[in-house]
Amino acid sequence: MQDINKIVRQNIRKFRLQRDLTQEKLAYSAKLHRAYIGQVERGEKKIGLTNLQKIANALKTDIKKFLD
Repeated sequence: MQDINKIVRQNIRKFRLQRDLTQEKLAYSAKLHRAYIGQVERGEKKIGLTNLQKIANALKTDIKKFLD
């Protein structure tokens, strides 16, 4: 079974790249720090539900899609 944190961070990156956003642009839209987005995508930080919802809103997607 794959680690849920890995699945979520890979999906954040996938959706970000599909929308042609930099980490900086995503962070700005989500009202988060750019370094935080990078740390999450690299697996250095685990993401909480509140920040995951902010990222989902910024990417205009449902939070559930990060779990697929």
